[in-house]
Amino acid sequence: MSEILIQASALIGALLIVGAFAALQRGLTTSTSPAYLWANLVGSSLLAVVAIIDRRMGFILLETVWAGVSLWSIVRPARQATPA
Repeated sequence: MSEILIQASALIGALLIVGAFAALQRGLTTSTSPAYLWANLVGSSLLAVVAIIDRRMGFILLETVWAGVSLWSIVRPARQATPA
């Protein structure tokens, strides 16, 4: 993977996460909003891929857990709405 693509992926991932956080802090979104959760999922997934390429174990752990929690938060409400 080219260095420019890796850097662009990292930058986009970071901007998604920081942008979502800034929107949350300004009251423009909520922590359960689909847009907030998807921005965190996509951003952390991009950063996880970059961390895997760079073999940064601490960031691999951080970003994969972050993506997992975001995905769980997206899927959980849909599972709860399904009749038993």
